[in-house]
Amino acid sequence: QVQLVESGGGLVQAGGSLRLSCAASGRTFNRYAMGWFRQAPGKEREFSAGISRSGDSTYYADSVKGRFTISRDNAKNTVYLQMNSLKPEDTAVYYCAAKSIASSVYDYWGQGTQVTVSS
Repeated sequence: QVQLVESGGGLVQAGGSLRLSCAASGRTFNRYAMGWFRQAPGKEREFSAGISRSGDSTYYADSVKGRFTISRDNAKNTVYLQMNSLKPEDTAVYYCAAKSIASSVYDYWGQGTQVTVSS
């Protein structure tokens, strides 16, 4: 089992940047593929970015491609989401999630961190 704690959210003006971090507990972090999801008010939670266990492969939703970068540091049990050129429509609660080797879905979720982009 893994516990996830996000940080780094906040209020930023349109065009600005934020870096989210997600710290994972345990010694098996590199056994989990990781992802970032977001949920805006009144909308369903949606996938934003994903990264493989080794960090060699990354995946992005079209809405964030070219602006967001996911990365991980397995030595620090941490996954990051660098968000640049932020837009008001990026406003949401951002969640970190982990997917174990044997699973086809994300098994573990953090509590979320609020990102608000003002126009």
